Amino acid sequence: MSKNGLVVDGEGWFIVNARDSRWRDEGRLGSYCTFEGKRRFPHLGINISVLEPGERMGMYHRENGQESFLVLAGECTLIVEGQERRLAEWDFFYCAPGTEHIIVAAGNQSAIVLAVGARGRGVGGGIVYTVSEAAARYGASVDRETTSSAAAYKEFYTSLPRSRFVKYRPEWLPGMTSGGGEPRP
Repeated sequence: MSKNGLVVDGEGWFIVNARDSRWRDEGRLGSYCTFEGKRRFPHLGINISVLEPGERMGMYHRENGQESFLVLAGECTLIVEGQERRLAEWDFFYCAPGTEHIIVAAGNQSAIVLAVGARGRGVGGGIVYTVSEAAARYGASVDRETTSSAAAYKEFYTSLPRSRFVKYRPEWLPGMTSGGGEPRP
């Protein structure tokens, strides 16, 4: 248990409710829960992102690992390979390795997106932040291509506190009930 929620940091299986887990507040990049502790899951990353209108899940990029996204609530704009696509509740986006993309919350309510991605993408995660005119309209494009996440997110992180871990906020996941307050094997 941390001051901001449950953190599981052992080997083996566990159960934890998203409402009880530790979250991160990324400012204009929304808030999310990864379910991970200090040790990342070795094969698969998974998170739930809560985005207010106009917030984005990151910067426009491509990477070596596959990813998938499911819109659980609200609506989003997907910028994929330079094209804009609308995503509504229960729309699923499969992102093959090497596909340039980013998701931005649209509409007038928050969006909730489940994201799952492969791990083991190579040195530096195999991520390249690319320039996109379409993504730039949403403030989600770098000015120059880079493989440095520090460079891609510099403008966002300089205004945030060093630790961005926060407690779950009840308005993030409507209808959720607590899972009981402890990780359960």
